[in-house]
Amino acid sequence: MTELRDLYIDLHRHPELSGFEERTAGVVATQLADTGCEVIEHIGGHGVAGVLANGDGPVVWLRADMDALPVKEETGLDYASEVVATAENGESTPVMHACGHDMHVTALIGAMRELAGSTADWSGTVVAVVQPAEENLSGARAMVADALLDRVPRPDVVLGQHVAPGPAGMLFYHPGATLAASDALRITLHGRGGHGSRPETTVDPVVMAAAVVLRLQTIVAREIPATDRAVVTVGTMEAGTKNNIIPDSATLGLSVRTYDEPTRAKVLDAIERIVRGEAAAAGADREPEITTMYHSPPTVNDDAALRRVVEAFGESFAGRVMEVPPGTGSEDFGILGAEAGVPSVYWFLGGADPQLFAPPADLMQVLGEIPSNHSPEYAPVIEPTITMGVGALVCAARAWLTGDA
Repeated sequence: MTELRDLYIDLHRHPELSGFEERTAGVVATQLADTGCEVIEHIGGHGVAGVLANGDGPVVWLRADMDALPVKEETGLDYASEVVATAENGESTPVMHACGHDMHVTALIGAMRELAGSTADWSGTVVAVVQPAEENLSGARAMVADALLDRVPRPDVVLGQHVAPGPAGMLFYHPGATLAASDALRITLHGRGGHGSRPETTVDPVVMAAAVVLRLQTIVAREIPATDRAVVTVGTMEAGTKNNIIPDSATLGLSVRTYDEPTRAKVLDAIERIVRGEAAAAGADREPEITTMYHSPPTVNDDAALRRVVEAFGESFAGRVMEVPPGTGSEDFGILGAEAGVPSVYWFLGGADPQLFAPPADLMQVLGEIPSNHSPEYAPVIEPTITMGVGALVCAARAWLTGDA
C-alpha cells in the first residue's frame, strides 16, 4: 500500500485535462506492464488497456477514468496540485483532480497487482480499461470508435467504481438507473445591437436571455411529474462587452439531467419551445441556435450482475455495503457495456474521513457540509480509500473469475 500511496500522490500532483492525459497514460502503461499485462496504448486518444490473461474463463473489464478538471486546488494538502495548463480554448487554467480520478486509477492498478499475484486462485482474463476524457463525456465513445472491442478480448461484464463523499471504507450502490443521462446544450440568442441609451432601436438579447433562464426553471417545476426526475441548469451566460452597448447576441450553457428517454425527450422539447418562444416574443430577427455539445446515456446497473456483485461485497465487506438513492451526476461508463452488448455494474466508494460520520453525527448533515466532487477543496482520504478501492475491484472481478478457476 505504500507504493500505491506514492502512486496516488504522484497522480494527484500531476493532473491533466480531458484529452491531454499524456503523462498520466504513460504512468498507467508502465504500471500495468510491471504487473505482467499486455499493454495497448493510444486508444481513442490517451486511452490505455492492460490485458491479464490467465487461462480459459470469463473476460472481465475493470474501468477507471484518469482526466482532471480546470479547478484551482484549495485543499491545503502538502501534495496539492500546482499545475497550470492550456485548455482546449487556448486559455490558461489551474488543474486539479477534483473528482477523484487519481484514486480510481490507483485502485485499478492495485487491483491488477493483486490479481496478477493470485493467478492460482482464478481463471479467465481481466482487462484494465483506463479511459481519458470522462469529464466531457467523450472518452468512452472515443475508445470504442478506435476499435477497443477488437484490440482487447471482448468482455462478459464491465465493472467500475467512483469515489464519493461517503465514509471511507464503505461501498454504495443503486439498482437500475444509478446516474443520470447528461445533455450539454449551447443556446445562442440573436438580437439586434445598438447604443445602451437607445434600447428602442434594438432587440436586446440580454433581456431575452434573462427571460429564457427564468422560463426554463418552470420545466421541472411545472411540466415534469413529481414522480419523475430531471434537472435543468443554466451554468453560463455570456453577452456584451461594455455597459453602454446592447450586444447582438447572448449565449447560454445548459446542463440537462434525466433518467429515461421519455423524460429526456420531454425536457429537450420544452427547452426548444421556450427558447424559440421567447425569441419570437422579443421580436428577434433571427431564429436562436440550439446546439447539443455532448450527450451521455444514464448509467444503468444490470439487475442480475448487480446482485452478483453485491452478494460478493456482502461476503467480503459485511456491514460496509449500503444501497443509496440514484445520483444526478453523469458518466460515460455505461457506453462500454452497451457497445459490447454485455451487462455492466457501477458502484460508489466512500472517500471521506470516517470519523466525521461517527455517532452522534447525522449522516445527511455531514454529507451536506463536507466538500464534494468538483469542489476545489475535495480530496479523498488516502486510507482506507485505496485499500477498499482495490478490494472492491478484486472482489467484484472474482465474482466472475473464481467460479471458473
